[in-house]
Amino acid sequence: MHYWLTSSNGSGHGIHSPFVFDFIKQVLKDKKLYSAYSTIEKVRYNLLNDSSIIEVEDFGAGSTVIKTNQRSVGKIAGSSLKSKKYAQLLFRIVQYYKPSSLIELGTSFGITTSYLASANSQATVTTFEGASAIAAIAERNFKALAINNVQLIIGDFSNKLPEFLGNERKFDFAFIDGNHRKEPTLQYFEILLKSSHESTMVIFDDIHWSDEMEAAWEGIKNHAAVTLTIDLFFIGLVFLKKDFKVKQHFTIRF
Repeated sequence: MHYWLTSSNGSGHGIHSPFVFDFIKQVLKDKKLYSAYSTIEKVRYNLLNDSSIIEVEDFGAGSTVIKTNQRSVGKIAGSSLKSKKYAQLLFRIVQYYKPSSLIELGTSFGITTSYLASANSQATVTTFEGASAIAAIAERNFKALAINNVQLIIGDFSNKLPEFLGNERKFDFAFIDGNHRKEPTLQYFEILLKSSHESTMVIFDDIHWSDEMEAAWEGIKNHAAVTLTIDLFFIGLVFLKKDFKVKQHFTIRF
């Protein structure tokens, strides 16, 4: 309820940040039907209708819908895939801002990954997935979509992410859709900050999913490195730009 009471209507009127106004006009309100949309959505449709059973390891907060480790592909797809509306928004964000080095925590079956990779074919998307059986299906989907700019790393994010980033590697964009708990979410953010730069954008999924995620989002908003955030309810955008002199938080209805 708080979100609906405090959010602007997404028209851009009353937004006093030129950066956020431009984001609303050029990204949020972009209604073009990009060719990647239909091809990726066909893969989503096939996943939703796949009744085959796979064995799943779960490193995150777990599904609120599915309790067993033996799960059907269709049920996993139904409960874990990012909606078309938000997956296509992520496509438009990457298509507009053109980050060249992208990180995704939580590949699932690769639908959102495919949107990210298709939005800028010159970019490299490194995506992390905890469950090997799910990762195998994601790789199959990348092949079917002829997507060649994705590197998939399998394992626990807490170990694999710092191992991948090392001491030198920088990244431009990250989408965090993995462990939906407060402490791991904040831990991933701290790890990512060490390899970020002033133009890095970090997007968190399901920021209002639970009390823990609400608390994590508040912690991220108040972090000293964060200069601007945009709350779109299901996802939260985080910016580190130093030229935003005053810390600003926007809540926009999408």
